[in-house]
Amino acid sequence: MVTRARSFPPFRSTWLAPAMLAIAAPMLVGAQGVPAWAGEQFAQLTIHERLIIRIPRMSPARSRVAVPVWREKKGPRCIEMRSLTGAAIGGENDVDLVVDGVKRVRAKLDDECSAVNFASGFYLRPTSDGKICAGRDVIRARTGASCAIDRFRRLVAAN
Repeated sequence: MVTRARSFPPFRSTWLAPAMLAIAAPMLVGAQGVPAWAGEQFAQLTIHERLIIRIPRMSPARSRVAVPVWREKKGPRCIEMRSLTGAAIGGENDVDLVVDGVKRVRAKLDDECSAVNFASGFYLRPTSDGKICAGRDVIRARTGASCAIDRFRRLVAAN
């Protein structure tokens, strides 16, 4: 005995054509002319920027150069983010930023923030003006901690 495979529900040509026409009719009525944007392709692109500065870890055995003694002077209110080239831990609540490869600026953090949180690196969120400013911006540790920058101090060698 041979059994026939039947589709469920059984489709009959008597109602299939009117059903297709009923579905397509609103699209056909709306397409009275060719729209001005026909043939154009649209796309959306979202760019997220993040500036990552990692603080290098240096063991005492590797650093044979004498560490300079720094004196703090009055610093700027803001620093251009693109001029940052490195960072180091400066003190208990301080992170020293290397600017343009030669100058140093000390970022004084809030009293409750410890610079040790930033030993493995930190993040700066890009701003619309491209600057990091004291009293406005925060630095975020890779561990999840974040600290506000109270002020910047320019560092000069004491020697």
